[in-house]
Amino acid sequence: MLFNTLTANILTVIFIATVFRSAFGFGESLIAVPLLAIWIPLNVAVPLSVLVSITIAVIVVIQDWNKIHFKSAGGLIGFTLIGIPIGLLLLIKTDERIVKATLGLVISLFSVYLLMGKPLKELKKDSISWLFGCGLLSGILGGAYGINGPPLVIYGAKMRWSAQHFRATVQGYFLVASAVGIMGYWLTGLLVPAVFRYYLLSLPVMVPSVFIGRLVNNRLNSESFFKYVYFILLGIGLFLLVKSVMG
Repeated sequence: MLFNTLTANILTVIFIATVFRSAFGFGESLIAVPLLAIWIPLNVAVPLSVLVSITIAVIVVIQDWNKIHFKSAGGLIGFTLIGIPIGLLLLIKTDERIVKATLGLVISLFSVYLLMGKPLKELKKDSISWLFGCGLLSGILGGAYGINGPPLVIYGAKMRWSAQHFRATVQGYFLVASAVGIMGYWLTGLLVPAVFRYYLLSLPVMVPSVFIGRLVNNRLNSESFFKYVYFILLGIGLFLLVKSVMG
């Protein structure tokens, strides 16, 4: 495939989304998928975004494996795998606009609450009930709408993880969750040649952008990091509300 305006647009989106994901640990699909879908079919954009997610997670895990809270990540992953089928069922059986509106409103109000300086009660150690709740909800949201991030933010904030530990632990989580997702796309025939073409084209942009995001992450202390993350959550909530209204 020759380098042209289409390719340049795709690489620009991948670069921005990867820097964002590497810096904050989640949220790149909300940037990548809607923008990529302007230029390529959605059934290509979504698997491409998941392949990008796996690549970012692999690089971050290799970089910062010693910052991963493996027990926390394992618990969240285990309960997420239970939640994914529930999310898929929710997607099939429920009115999408009502669910998106409800979800967007809850996330928006919760984000505003946190931004007003209301700290979450600290967890001194991993809690099976919180792992269950956050992991299950993450799986449900991921299975239904590909939005795993908000419950992970809640758990990380309650555990008082640093920006660096949050980034590394969440990438350990996403490495497994995204791998399960890509297997689903493979089984349903969505991993078409175009997905791999765009993925290979984006690798030279993707890899350095992970390191740029890491530099940004390393400059953030825990307080400022989670404040930025709460703004991101607010953006996610408003995004879902707008999508529900616009259909």
